[in-house]
Amino acid sequence: MKKRLLILGGTGDAAELAARASQIAYLEVISSLAGRTKQPLTPKTGTVRIGGFGGATGLAEFLRCSPIDLLIDATHPFAAQISANAAVAAAECNVPHLMLVRPAWEAVEGDRWIEVANHSEAAKALSGKFRRVFLTIGRQELAEFAGLEGVWCLMRAIDPPAPNTPIPHGELLLSRGPFSLADERQLLLEYRIDTIVSKNSGGAATYAKIIAARELGIPVVMVQRAPMPDVERVADVTGAISWLIQKFGNGLCNGCNG
Repeated sequence: MKKRLLILGGTGDAAELAARASQIAYLEVISSLAGRTKQPLTPKTGTVRIGGFGGATGLAEFLRCSPIDLLIDATHPFAAQISANAAVAAAECNVPHLMLVRPAWEAVEGDRWIEVANHSEAAKALSGKFRRVFLTIGRQELAEFAGLEGVWCLMRAIDPPAPNTPIPHGELLLSRGPFSLADERQLLLEYRIDTIVSKNSGGAATYAKIIAARELGIPVVMVQRAPMPDVERVADVTGAISWLIQKFGNGLCNGCNG
């Protein structure tokens, strides 16, 4: 009988993990997407469910009733509530649980970072200091910046904000990464951006804007990650595959390291 793996996804890493985990014999892969974007990164293999669980209690019920044998949280590093719920539900149901968390970016020589703990602090860091801001934080936190005076914002998101959501004065740009360095550099110059606000998401898909800011001497207000649950973690898909193979032992994988 196949073991059932639940991947909490929505990221490129999660989609890659689903594809590679599906090559492990006797493993049934179920990917769960929150459904917050209109065109999510949907895995091409395994079963896909879309929608929330109803908090830690609902996720625990799903783990018990499905039933799920293994849980990997491969959500975005800023999906703090989902990760917290996963840790609680997995512990309650005694389901082996792993977090796949890509490493955070680290400032290097030439970076001009202003590190803040959250989006509220980011908005305060902008007030009275900058006038043309590139907000690369997605759509859900735009309201935090709506009260800024004398600031024009270029706001990039995958989907538009919900109707009646207060947003800053400026222009909304709908686009999904990865973004090239040349395009990011041109964007900053074209819109005369004097600072960037970014989540410290890590990974390569949106790092080009950080390089472009470094080259142009533009400050970056960098929102740091919230504390994560104290659970076992790996930094990449290969590490997650190794964890799965360890759980099943040798001989149950057909090309899953390719």
